[in-house]
Amino acid sequence: MKRRDFIKGATGLAIAAAAAPTLASAGPASALAGNSPGAKDNTLKIKFLGTGAAGGKGRSGKGRRHSSILVDGIFLIDFTDDSLDMLPAGARIDTIFYTHSHRDHFQPSAALRIGVKRVYLNHSWYDIAVKAYREAAKEAGADMPAIIPTYVGSPVIVGDVAVTPLLANHPTDNAMEESQIYLLDKGGIRLLYATDTSGIPGKSARLAGIDAHREAYGITALIMEATMADPDDYRLYCHSSTSTVANTVRVLLKTDRLHMPAGQKVYLTHMATSLHPKDVNAGLPDPLRAAEDGLEVIFREP
Repeated sequence: MKRRDFIKGATGLAIAAAAAPTLASAGPASALAGNSPGAKDNTLKIKFLGTGAAGGKGRSGKGRRHSSILVDGIFLIDFTDDSLDMLPAGARIDTIFYTHSHRDHFQPSAALRIGVKRVYLNHSWYDIAVKAYREAAKEAGADMPAIIPTYVGSPVIVGDVAVTPLLANHPTDNAMEESQIYLLDKGGIRLLYATDTSGIPGKSARLAGIDAHREAYGITALIMEATMADPDDYRLYCHSSTSTVANTVRVLLKTDRLHMPAGQKVYLTHMATSLHPKDVNAGLPDPLRAAEDGLEVIFREP
């Protein structure tokens, strides 16, 4: 099924999803939002500020920075102080989305340093985030940003991009916290950004349109974590390996749920340096490619 035919048939559900945050048709809703008349171009620009797992560069200055991306130059997903030097000169970024509360993704002091005004995160840890930001703002003498709770399946529009929070499979010390991955939708581009997570949870697959149990268009791009290279690593309950990503891509292609332009890659991120060979790309099957800190990718509509 072509994307435009899928969206046309789903219009009624998409409108309903806008009014019902947890409606299962929120995937088509974000697709509709991305096709709004205000869309300026058919590209989605991603800059990888960091591509590493917990630990980051540290005092040694070696290794990968904590995983973080800059989307279309206007908002961030996750951000820590070891990526401050990766921001474009003169960038004015006032919005950030967090995946979860682990310190290698969530550092309020770093966000306050760049003047973030709006913070989006899952409602399950809203109180924790408010307290952390309040303490960081007091210490820095900075203004508190707006902390805005998000709900799985309910898109948030930033510029020309619809950002739909989806569930991740990644626990934290807070038993009630729901970690998130994100579907980024702009025009004919549907990018699934999946870190930290062990595989793609079923509910998220369905909302993103990649669950073959239901008729759906799917996605056009994928960035997925590969914390470890070894598929038998004990971290499998919280993280993915390169083989997890490879298997995910094979299934997406086999079920016609991944529609990429010719030559486009599936990018690996959140890689632990100690758990991968020195040349991460060595032996990776096509179309997988390990992202590097500072890499800029322009995603296009297929």
